[in-house]
Amino acid sequence: MGEGARGAGEGATAGRRQGPGGQRREGRTSRLAVTVARSGRGTSPGGCCWARGGGARPPCVRKPTAAPPARAAPAAPRRPAPAPEGRDASVVPQGWEGGYPEIVKENKLFEHYYQELKIVPEGEWDQFMEALREPLPATLRITGYKSHAKEILHCLKNKYFKELEDLEVDGQKVEVPQPLSWYPEELAWHTNLSRKILRKSPQLEKFHQFLVSETESGNISRQEAVSMIPPLLLNAHPHHKILDMCAAPGSKTTQLIEMLHADMNVPFPGMLWTALWRVGMPLCWVVFKFLNIFLSSGDGTMRKNIDVWKKWTTLNSLQLHGLQLRIATRGAEQLVEGGRMVYSTCSLNPIEDEAVIASLLEKSEGALELADVSSELPGLKWMPGITHWKVMTKDGQWFTEWEGVPHSRHTQIRPTMFPPKDPEKLQAMHLERCLRILPHHQNTGGFFVAVLVKKSSMPWNKRPPKLQGEPVEPREPVRSSPAHPTEGAAADPAEPESKAVSGLDDTDITERTENVENSGSKKDGVCGPPPSKKMKLFGFKEDPFVFIPEDDPLFPPIQKFYALDPSFPKMNLLTRTTEGKKRQLYMVSKELRNVLVNNSERMKVINTGIKVWCRNNSGEDFDCAFRLAQEGIYTLYPFIKSRIITVSIEDVKILLTQENPFFRKLSSETYSQAKDLAKGSIVLKYEPDPTKPDTLQCPIVLCGWRGKASIRTFVPKNERLHYLRMMGLEVSAEKKKEGTVVAQQSAGSCGPPGDEASAEHGAEPAASADSSEDMSPDVSVDAAPGPSGPAPAEAALPR
Repeated sequence: MGEGARGAGEGATAGRRQGPGGQRREGRTSRLAVTVARSGRGTSPGGCCWARGGGARPPCVRKPTAAPPARAAPAAPRRPAPAPEGRDASVVPQGWEGGYPEIVKENKLFEHYYQELKIVPEGEWDQFMEALREPLPATLRITGYKSHAKEILHCLKNKYFKELEDLEVDGQKVEVPQPLSWYPEELAWHTNLSRKILRKSPQLEKFHQFLVSETESGNISRQEAVSMIPPLLLNAHPHHKILDMCAAPGSKTTQLIEMLHADMNVPFPGMLWTALWRVGMPLCWVVFKFLNIFLSSGDGTMRKNIDVWKKWTTLNSLQLHGLQLRIATRGAEQLVEGGRMVYSTCSLNPIEDEAVIASLLEKSEGALELADVSSELPGLKWMPGITHWKVMTKDGQWFTEWEGVPHSRHTQIRPTMFPPKDPEKLQAMHLERCLRILPHHQNTGGFFVAVLVKKSSMPWNKRPPKLQGEPVEPREPVRSSPAHPTEGAAADPAEPESKAVSGLDDTDITERTENVENSGSKKDGVCGPPPSKKMKLFGFKEDPFVFIPEDDPLFPPIQKFYALDPSFPKMNLLTRTTEGKKRQLYMVSKELRNVLVNNSERMKVINTGIKVWCRNNSGEDFDCAFRLAQEGIYTLYPFIKSRIITVSIEDVKILLTQENPFFRKLSSETYSQAKDLAKGSIVLKYEPDPTKPDTLQCPIVLCGWRGKASIRTFVPKNERLHYLRMMGLEVSAEKKKEGTVVAQQSAGSCGPPGDEASAEHGAEPAASADSSEDMSPDVSVDAAPGPSGPAPAEAALPR
C-alpha cells in the first residue's frame, strides 16, 4: 500500500475509533461536497521531488580511508540531457546540475484496464491517450464579489489580453487565453502559455507579473478547470450550510466561500485569502466545518502528476473504495432533507466512482437519488456514468460478480465494488446521470462527478428509539460465508458506522446538538489546545484563544472612538493572550464561537478569525489604543459610524502611491472631512460614480491614519498594486531601500514645502505596521507626468 493511501486509511480508522455515533453532532447541512483528491507526497505538479531545494537529506556515512586523494581538476559542468526529438523539454522538469531520466508516459496495465471497461467512446482511444501525454493547460479563476470581479475581468480583457492579440514570439503567434465555455460570466480562463514563453516578451512578462501579484493578493485563483465543477453543481447560496469533507488543497473551498458571499456588492478583502492560504485554511475549516482528507488513486491527474504513469495499479482503487464509501455515507447522514450532495473524484475508475454511488443508493433505500444536472452547465462536455463494469486485481485477474471471488480475495475485493444484479434496481438508480470528464474532450484533466439529493432520513435513522429500561436484544452471530466474511482486516464498507445511534432521527440529533451548544460554556471563554496525553518531541505550544468578556475595560474606548453600532457582536471578539497587553483583536462568527468554546478539548485550533484591530505602539497617547486592520475592514465597516472619510479616485491614487501625503495634496472635500478629526485610525471610503463609466466602478474601503498634517493608508503591498491596476495605472513592484518610496506623482502633484515638512518630522509616530504585513507603498507608478518629478522621501511612520 502506498504511503498516501495508507495515511488515508489510518485516518479513517482513527475516525472509527472515536465513533461518530457517540459524538455530539453539529447539526445538519443543506449542501455537502464530498471531493476525494489525490495526495501529493512531496512532489511538484510535474512530479519532480524536492531533492535539492529542501526536504530531508540522507544521513552522511563516513567511510575510513587511508589518505586523502589528490585534488582532481574541476569537472566541466553537466548540462541537462536534450529532450527527445518531437518532445517538449518542458514536459519533464530538469535538475539543477543534470537531467533526470525522462518518465515514460506508458502503462500497459492502465491501457488494458480502461479499454476493457470501455469508458472511452469507440474510435477515440488514441485521442484519449494522446491528451493524457500532453501537459495540462494553466487555468485561472477570477475571485471576489460582483462588482470587484467585473473590474478584474474588464482589466484582463481590455488591457492584457488585447496586448497579446497580434503578438508573435520566435516567429509564432501567441495564443490568447480563452474563457472556459461552461463557466458562468467568463470568470474562468485557460491558457497554454508556458513559463519559457512568458520570459521572451515584455508584454508577456507584464501579463505574468499581473497574474503573480493578483494571485498573491487573492483576486485570481490558479485552479484546475475540472476542480471548478463541483462547487457549481452544488448550487450553493448564502443561506446554506456547507460541509466540505475533503477540502485539501482548498481551491474548491475558496470557491464555495465566494458563493456564500455572492449577495455582497463590495470588493473582496484580498488579504483574507492570503491569510487563509498562509495558515493552511484553518479559518474555513472551523467556520464551515471542513474536513481535510487526502485520497483517490488520481489517475485523472496524469497530465500534471506524471509519476502516476509508473505507479498506477488497480490496487489503489481497491484499497480506497471502502473509505470513500464510508465518507459518502457519513456525508449523507449529515445532509438535511432536500439538501444536495456532490461526490467527485479525480479518478476515472468506476470502483471509486459508480460503485460507490450505487452502493450508497442501494443502502439508502430510496432516501437518496441521483439528480439530473445535464443542463446545469451548458457547454461542458461529459460522458454519462456506466452501468456495467468488472473488477480487476493488480495482477490482471478479472471478476464480474462477487460470487466468483475466491475466499482468499475477500479482504481485497468487497461485494460493494460490483454493480447491482437486479436490472430493475440498477435502472432505477439512473447511474447514467453521473458525469465523467475525459481529458481529450475539452483539454482538461480526468474527473468524475455525481450529484445526489436527499429525500428523507437514512433508513437507520428512522427506527423508533428504545424505551428507557428496555433490554437490548443481543446481536445474532455472523456466520462465516462468502456473503458474510469474518476477516477483521476488511470491515464491510456497506455497514454504516452510525447504526450505533439508531433511534435518533435527523431532527432529534440537530436539537440535541443545539441544546448542548447553547447550554455549554467554557470558563472565562478560554479555548486553548487540548491537554497533551504524551510528550511531543516536535511542534510548539499554541497560544490559547480567549474571548473578550463583556465587562473587559478594553472595549468601551474602542466602541466610543469608532462609534460602533449597538448591534456590534462584541462577544465574538477574541485575542490570543491571557496575560499582559492584548496586541491583536480577532473576530469570528456566532457559529464559530460556539464551535471554539464547546470543542476546545476535542480539537487543536491553529488559527482562526479575522484580525480587526491592532494595538498602536503609542496607543496611550491617543483616545483609542487600537487601530483598524485592513484584513478585517470589510467585516467591521458596516458597524463603524464615525471617523469615515469619503475620498475621490484621485485621492485614492495619491494615498496608495505616496507614503504620507499632506492635506494640501488631497482634494478640498477630503481635507474638510479630515481637519476636525482627532489623530488616530480612520476609514477611507471610495464610492464609484455611475455617471463616469470609465473610472473604477467598485467601492473601496481602506484603513488609514490621520496624522498632524497628513494621512497615511495601512494597506499591504499586493493590495495596493491591485487597486492601482484597477484604476488604470501601470505598476511594478520595486525593492525597498531603507524605507524610501519610489513613486511618480500624477499630474498636479507637488512636493511638500519645507515648513510643512519640518512640522511633519516633528510630529510623533503613532502607529506601526504589523511585522507580517508590508504596508509601505514601494511601487513604481507610470502615470501622467507631473511638473515636480518624484516626491521626496517622507518619514516611514504616519504623523
